[in-house]
Amino acid sequence: MRFVGLLQVWRRNLLKYDIMRSKILVPVNSLVVTVTRGPTETGQASVHYSTLAAADDTNDKGIGKMTLAKNLAFLVEDSSNFDEKRPKSRMELKRSLELCIKKRVKEQYMNGKFQDLMGKVIANPETLQDAYNSVRLNSNVDIAVSDGCASFESMAEELYSGKFDVKANTFSISTKGSNKEVLVLPNLKLKIVQEAIRIVLEIVYRPFFSKISHGCRSGRGHSSALKYIRKEISSPDWWFTLHLNKKADSHVLAKLISVMECKIEDPSLYDIIQSMFDAQVLNLEFGGFPKGQGLPQEGVLSSILMNVYLDCFDIEFYRLSMKYEVLNSNFHIDGDASHSKLRSWFRRQLKGNDVNAVVEEKISIRVHAVRFMDEMFFAVSGLKEVAVAFKSDIVNYLQSCLHLDVDNQTEILPCEGPNGICFLGTLIRRSVKDSPAVKAVHKLKEKVKLFALQKQVAWDAGTVRIGKKWLAHGLKKVKESEIKHLADTSSTLSQISGFRKAGMQTDHWYKLLLKVWMQDVKAKAAESEDLLLSRYVAEPALPQELRESFYEFQKCAEKYVSSETAATLALLPNSSSSTKSVTITEIVAPVNAIKKRLLRYGLVTPEGYPRTTSLLILLDKCQIIDWFSGIVHRWLRWYRECDNFSEIKLMISNEVRKSCVRTLAAKYRIHENEIENRLDSELSRISSFEEIDHEMAYGTSDSQALYNDDALMYGITYSGLCLLSLARVVTQSRPCNCFIFGCSAAAPCVYTLHVMERQKFPGWKTGFSSCIHPSLNKRRIGLCKQHLQDLYLGHVSLQSIDFGAWK
Repeated sequence: MRFVGLLQVWRRNLLKYDIMRSKILVPVNSLVVTVTRGPTETGQASVHYSTLAAADDTNDKGIGKMTLAKNLAFLVEDSSNFDEKRPKSRMELKRSLELCIKKRVKEQYMNGKFQDLMGKVIANPETLQDAYNSVRLNSNVDIAVSDGCASFESMAEELYSGKFDVKANTFSISTKGSNKEVLVLPNLKLKIVQEAIRIVLEIVYRPFFSKISHGCRSGRGHSSALKYIRKEISSPDWWFTLHLNKKADSHVLAKLISVMECKIEDPSLYDIIQSMFDAQVLNLEFGGFPKGQGLPQEGVLSSILMNVYLDCFDIEFYRLSMKYEVLNSNFHIDGDASHSKLRSWFRRQLKGNDVNAVVEEKISIRVHAVRFMDEMFFAVSGLKEVAVAFKSDIVNYLQSCLHLDVDNQTEILPCEGPNGICFLGTLIRRSVKDSPAVKAVHKLKEKVKLFALQKQVAWDAGTVRIGKKWLAHGLKKVKESEIKHLADTSSTLSQISGFRKAGMQTDHWYKLLLKVWMQDVKAKAAESEDLLLSRYVAEPALPQELRESFYEFQKCAEKYVSSETAATLALLPNSSSSTKSVTITEIVAPVNAIKKRLLRYGLVTPEGYPRTTSLLILLDKCQIIDWFSGIVHRWLRWYRECDNFSEIKLMISNEVRKSCVRTLAAKYRIHENEIENRLDSELSRISSFEEIDHEMAYGTSDSQALYNDDALMYGITYSGLCLLSLARVVTQSRPCNCFIFGCSAAAPCVYTLHVMERQKFPGWKTGFSSCIHPSLNKRRIGLCKQHLQDLYLGHVSLQSIDFGAWK
C-alpha cells in the first residue's frame, strides 16, 4: 500500500514541479526517470537517472545508475521536500513546539522520576522561546516574525537562580463598588513561564490520565464525553451528577504538590507554583464557572493542574468499581456465582469497557463515571441502595481526601422517565426506540390519518360549493317586493337603505333573509358561513347512502388512528426480534436555555421576536456579521452531538440571522428586504452549516486543524464570545497598539467590553461564555481588525488579551 501511495504521488506531482532546478521527463507506463544535467545555484550539476539505461549499460560513468527502489526513495525524499514547502497550520506548529520541549523533558527522566525540570528544561532559553511562540500561536500571530519583546536569556537566568519575582509580573483589576472582586492576571513574562510549565506538565502527565477524564486532553473533549455516555453506558438504572465548589487553598495546594512529587522531583518547580498561589495569579477554582471556554479567570495552568489533582479521584473510581462490581457480595443479585467476576472485570477493563465484548456473563452491578474537568457524571446499574452507597463513598473521598466542597443536594434520579439529568449544558435522558415493526405501524397510521384528512377537506369543499350555488340560485328568484313584509319599515336599517341607489337595496334584504333563515334552523353556533351551507344546506340534499358511507369511512379511520400499537402489532407475525423495543440514551440541547441567552445578549425581545443589537451599530458591516457568525459556529460546534441538532440549526437560521439583518437595517436606515438583497452573500455565512456537517460526517477537516487537539488549543475551540462596542477611533494624537499578546500592529479603534451576564456554575453552556469576570465589565481594549475578527469568530480567546496594556 505504501508503494501504491508513493506511485500515485509520483504520477500526480513529478510532471508538474521542477525539482532542484532540473528537467524531469517521466513516461509513466515505462517507469523511466530521466533527470538532465544542468547547473544549479550551488554550482553543482544534476545527474541523469534512467532505470532502463541502468539495466542495459552498467559501465557508463557519465550517468548515475539507480534501481527502482532508489528511484522510489528519491521520490519519497522529493515528496517530503514538497510537503515542507506547504505552510503549516497552527496545530502543526504547536505540535512541533511541544515535540521540541518533549525531547528535553524525556532527558530528565531518571530513577523512575523526572528530575530538575525547572533548571534543565523550563529555565532554558530555547524552551522559553518555544513557550512564547506557543503564546503567539494561541493569539493567531505569525511566529516567523521576530518581535524581540522578551529577553529569554535573562528570564532563564532569573528562573535558574530563583530570583524570578512572580508578584512583580502581575497586575490586578477589580470591580467598582463596596463589594470589590479582584482578578489577578499575569503579564507577558509570567505568561511565558506559565505556558512553559503547562507544556512540561502536559508532557509528563498526559500518558497517565484515565479514560474517564475528557477535559483538556488530546482527542478528548466535551464531544467525546457525550459520545461515551450515549454509546458505552448501557442499561443504567440510576444516575447523578456532583457539583464541586472550592477555590484552591493551602490544603488543596499541599495535596497537589504531594501528588506531583510522585512523578516529579523538583523543589524549585514547586516553589514557583507556590509563589503563583501566594500572588493569587494561579486562579485554580473548582466550580464557580464552566471550564474550557477561554475565560480570563481561567488560569493558564488551571486546566492541567485540575486534571492532575482530580486524577486521584479517577484512580479511586476504579478502586470503587472493583469494590462494587467484583468484591462486595452484599449487593450481588441472585444468580449463578460459579463464574469468575474478577476475571470478567479485568477483561472488560482491558477491552476498553466494551459491554459487547463480555460474553461470559451479564454483570448485575455496573458503575460508570465521566469527568469533564470539574464536572462529574455517574451512572449505576443495579439497585438504588447500590447507587446511594456508591455516591456516599465518592462524596466522602472528595471531601476527606481531596479537601473539596461537594454540593450534596443533587438527587439520585432514575434513568427511566422524561425528565433526564443535566450535564455539560445538555439534557441526558433515556427513551424507547421503536422496533422496525412498530415504526411501520406508526408510519401506516400517519398515512391513514393524512388520507382521511384529505378526504375530509375534499368533502367540505364540495358541499360548500353546492351550498353556495343553492344560495345564489335561490336569492336570484326572490323579489324585493315579496320580502318587504319580513322587516319593520320603521327600523333604522330600512330607513338607511331607502337612501341607497336603485338596485343596491337588495343585498340588505338578502342578508336579512339569510339571518332569519339561520334563526329558523338554529345555527347560531356555526363557526362560519361555509360550515353553515355545508352542514344545513348541501349535506341534507345528498343521497343518504353517500353520506353514511363517507362518515363510516371517517369513523373507521379515526378508530384505527386512535387504536393502541400493541393491538396492531398483535396482527403481525410473531417475531420477538422485529417487535422488541430498545431503550437508548438521548442527548438533548436545552432550547429554552438558548432562548434565554438570546434574550440576555439582546438578540430577541421578551416575546421572542428578533431585535436590533444596538451596541453593534457603530461597527463595520463585516464585523457585525462576524459577531453573529461567531454565535452560530459556537452553537453548532457545541451541540453537534445532540439529537435535536436540526431544531437548533433551524432556530439559529431564523433568530440570529433576522437579528443580524435588523441590526444592519438600523445601521444603514434602509428596509430589511433591501439589506437581504444587497448583502445576501455575506449573510449566507451565518446560516452556513457545510463546515459543521463535514466535521460530523468525516471528523475534523484539515482546513480546521486548530480544533483537533483540546490539550494544545484549550479554551480556543469553544472560546467565550464577548460583546464589544466602539469606544473611540484611534488618532495620531492618541495612538494605541493591539492588546493581543505578541501582536505589535496598530489598533485603529478602541472597544468597550460588555459583560452580558454572570452565571454561576453549574449552568447551561450554550457554546459561548456567559460568566466573564465582572471586573472586566466596561473594560477598554485596543484591537487590530484581524484580531477583532478572530475574537468574534472564536479563533482566539479572551486569555490572549493583555488587559494590563491600558494605561
